[in-house]
Amino acid sequence: MILYEYPFNERIRTYLRLEHLFLRLGELMARSEPLDHHFALATIFEVMDVGARADLKSDVLKDLDKQKQVLNGYRGNPAIAESVLDKVIGQLDHCFTSLNGLAGKAGQALTENDWLMSIRSRVGIPGGTCEFDLPAYYAWQHRDAATRQQDLQRWASTLAPLAESIHLLLKMLRDSGAPQKVVAAGGQFQQNLPQGRTFQLLRLALDPAQQLVPEISGNRLMVSIRLMRHAEDDRLHPSGEDGAFELTLCS
Repeated sequence: MILYEYPFNERIRTYLRLEHLFLRLGELMARSEPLDHHFALATIFEVMDVGARADLKSDVLKDLDKQKQVLNGYRGNPAIAESVLDKVIGQLDHCFTSLNGLAGKAGQALTENDWLMSIRSRVGIPGGTCEFDLPAYYAWQHRDAATRQQDLQRWASTLAPLAESIHLLLKMLRDSGAPQKVVAAGGQFQQNLPQGRTFQLLRLALDPAQQLVPEISGNRLMVSIRLMRHAEDDRLHPSGEDGAFELTLCS
C-alpha cells in the first residue's frame, strides 16, 4: 500500500516537512559516499530554514505539554495501564526538557560556525559548491567516510531534540485515528467531518496495483478526494472508475 498524508493546518504541515527531512538526513548520513554526505549537509541546512520560523519551537513545546495534560487525565482509569501511561508521559517530559534547553531556534548553534555558513550560502546556487568556490569543503569531502560521519553526527546532534519531539508528536497523532475502508464512486469521494471535533491529519492508503494518484483537499468541515491516473502524456487525468482505499482521520 502507498500511504498519502494530508495536513489540515500549517503547523502539522511543517511537522511533516521536518519529519521528511529528518528521515532523509538519517539515510544519507548512514552512507559513505562524499556525494551522500554533501546532500546530508544540504538537508541540515533545509531543516534550519524550516526551523527559522519564530513560533516553531514554541508550537512544539505547547503540543508536548498539551499531550501530557491529556494523558494525565487518564490516570485512575481502569482501562489504561499505568505503566504504559507513565512511559509515554516520560517520553513527553524528556522531549520537552531537551527542546526547551536548546538556545534559540533549530540549528542556532550551527550559525556560529563560519565554515558551515560559507557552504550554506552557496549550496543553493547551481554548482555553487565546486572545488574552486569552496576548496576547504572540497578537501573535507576527500576525508575518510568515518571522519565525515562523525562531523555530520556532531552537527546534526543540535537538531536531535527537535527531531525526537516531532517524531513523538506525529506518532501520537497518527495513533489517534481509526482506519475505514471506503470506495470513491467514479473516482470521486467526499465526506463531511463531524462537528465538535477538530481533525489535524488525513491518511490515505492506496493499493499501487490500481495505478491511481489521489488529489486531496479538505478543511474543518469536509474532505474531498479525486482519484487521478498518470497517462502517457505525463499528465494526471481524472479516473472515472471506482477506486477503493483506506481512510484515516486523526485528531
